[in-house]
Amino acid sequence: MKQKDVSERSQLVLQALVKRYIQEGAPVGSSTVRQEAGLPVSAATVRNIMSDLEHRGYLHAPHTSAGRVPTAAGYRLYIDSLLQVDMPDAATFQALQNELSPDRSSRDLVQVTSNLLADITAQAGLVTVPRPDSAQFRQVEFLPLSGNRVLVILVLNQHEVQNKIIHTHQEFGADQLRSAAATINERFSGRTFQDIESIITQELREAKSRIDRYMEESLAFANKALNVGQSNTEDYLMAGESRLLESASPEELEHLKSLFQALESKKDVLHLLERSSVAEGVKIFIGEEAGFNALGNFSLVTAPYGDGKKTLGVLGVIGPKRMEYSRVIPIVDLTARMLSQALSN
Repeated sequence: MKQKDVSERSQLVLQALVKRYIQEGAPVGSSTVRQEAGLPVSAATVRNIMSDLEHRGYLHAPHTSAGRVPTAAGYRLYIDSLLQVDMPDAATFQALQNELSPDRSSRDLVQVTSNLLADITAQAGLVTVPRPDSAQFRQVEFLPLSGNRVLVILVLNQHEVQNKIIHTHQEFGADQLRSAAATINERFSGRTFQDIESIITQELREAKSRIDRYMEESLAFANKALNVGQSNTEDYLMAGESRLLESASPEELEHLKSLFQALESKKDVLHLLERSSVAEGVKIFIGEEAGFNALGNFSLVTAPYGDGKKTLGVLGVIGPKRMEYSRVIPIVDLTARMLSQALSN
């Protein structure tokens, strides 16, 4: 149903009912709705309006109560047409500004963002980890260790540093490693890892066809050092799962098990997040409306983030369908903007 299909009086009733249900988490009766909406009509008239909204699919009447609760369609109409958002307060803005510093690495920024979203909204916060192939290679240094081990110091993007140890097929001296690093830096600095992977894969094929053993060994060493072609095992970082348990109603607890299992398997969640990454601004998935059964009595509010040039990932908040959308939506939007600003500096 579209907003134009619902009268102004019915919209006021729905708005009042959803707001009260979000506050209390219990079915809302006609007398409460009448008082909340300030309508100059009788409770019987409000009951008739609520019955009509139920018939249209916006409300649901639990068997245990004479009151009504919003359906996913009811929440959708409320969010898209009736919601009045509350701008984040100064304390929230200051917390985001303090923590989302451009001096942090992208990895640290992703981690702290998931924690911030959980703390500020009192829901579960999640942030997808930028794919390794979207990072830009700056330079590499090699330091010889004992045996056939080499310490690799990678500089990515503007100032992110990663250290790791690789095992080589032979022992290399410091001069050999300096020469290898200089060659890799000259050839690949400023490229994304996706570009580097394509180049190395192609040149490895050409080296094999020419039986160029020296070139093949050099490229294999670069491949191992830069970790090219290896996928990131962490698709997203999540914080605040315990908050879902703390705020869940008995009915919501029934759905939490399947939701946590879905979050563990990641596949369906990543599909939703992929849909968010190609959208502009905040996107809201409400319970079963999202086509994701495990979401059930929960909603996902997301927004993409980037580095000023391209989208790198998605951040969001998972909470009960009765979450305080008026507060959560602008917080998600602001956090995405401030994370993007930090990554672009």
